[in-house]
Amino acid sequence: MRSVGALVGDALAVLLFVAIGLMQHATPLTTSTVGLVAWPFGVGMLLGHLAIRSWRAPFSLWPHGVFIWAITIAAAMSIRTLFGAGTETSFIIVTATFLALFMLGWRAVASFVTRRERREVIDAVDLRTADGPTGTDAPDETDEENASVDAGTAAAEDATADESR
Repeated sequence: MRSVGALVGDALAVLLFVAIGLMQHATPLTTSTVGLVAWPFGVGMLLGHLAIRSWRAPFSLWPHGVFIWAITIAAAMSIRTLFGAGTETSFIIVTATFLALFMLGWRAVASFVTRRERREVIDAVDLRTADGPTGTDAPDETDEENASVDAGTAAAEDATADESR
């Protein structure tokens, strides 16, 4: 479910970029114009999410967020070039800057807001590992070492007890 949230966050960043761009160029903000301008970025964003397998760490700024952003820019500019839309250097710079700010920005905010929650999860995991094995009956090397030390200590105590008699 978190991966859907990341996809929605990136889609909103793309839609905001397109809407602001259309308004800056005095183009009517209609569904068709937004769709016409946004689809190369949407395809690039989806390719980015699939290529980096974003569902593994959907809100991760590095490397997931950066790679999704870079793939979005590269794919969108390639698609725009193939279809004869503008890809002037200034447009590429503005697009890359705006989408970096928004696609990486929301991830940075989400990371900051949820840092305490992530710390609590890490602390809970640390507590479980400090308490010992969690439901496993298979001994590990440490258990075997402790058992041999305990056996050696018991044998030494028995020998000491026998000598004192």
